[in-house]
Amino acid sequence: MIDHLQSLKLIPVVALEDADDAEPLADALCAGGLSVAEVTLRTECAIDVIRRLGARDDFLLGAGTVHSIEQAQEVVEAGAHFVVTPGFNPRTVAWCQEHNVPVFPGIATPTDLEMALEHNIDVVKFFPAETLGGVNTLKAFSGPYHNVRFIPTGGISAENLTDYLALPGVLACGGSWMVQVDDWDQTTFLTAQAVDLINNL
Repeated sequence: MIDHLQSLKLIPVVALEDADDAEPLADALCAGGLSVAEVTLRTECAIDVIRRLGARDDFLLGAGTVHSIEQAQEVVEAGAHFVVTPGFNPRTVAWCQEHNVPVFPGIATPTDLEMALEHNIDVVKFFPAETLGGVNTLKAFSGPYHNVRFIPTGGISAENLTDYLALPGVLACGGSWMVQVDDWDQTTFLTAQAVDLINNL
């Protein structure tokens, strides 16, 4: 799955207010060339969205904004293929590892990275990326943490996507700018535009 994410290079980050938008969203993303999304637990219908998308066999599905073991268990049972946390929660990470669920915990500092390495985690979410110094911070991390791969999320856009992906330590980026819930054709267009940027790296 890590190889699949690395080949896609971009993970749409989604917060849907209506579970009926789940299928149209996935169709629009797939039509644009990205068969993946991270559905965040920021809305009341998030579990229902995960359940609907988890039933598809053409879609790689992550669950984000996971804060606890209970939430991790719930999203996995609903069909999520991987878990993303905003920060480093040792208990949640340990549960995912014990149940062979890929987990990408959020980090912001070298201390967080040390905790990740202590738990044998070498792929982490860098969040909120732009607020924390973006590309320059990741360049600084790359020296002492050259074996860690990052998924920067937070402030990623079509304008800076390739700057992040040009860094050798970046596995993929998370972004939400291509998700236009009121216009699925625009979602497909923006997704395809992002895929073109990636293909031209």
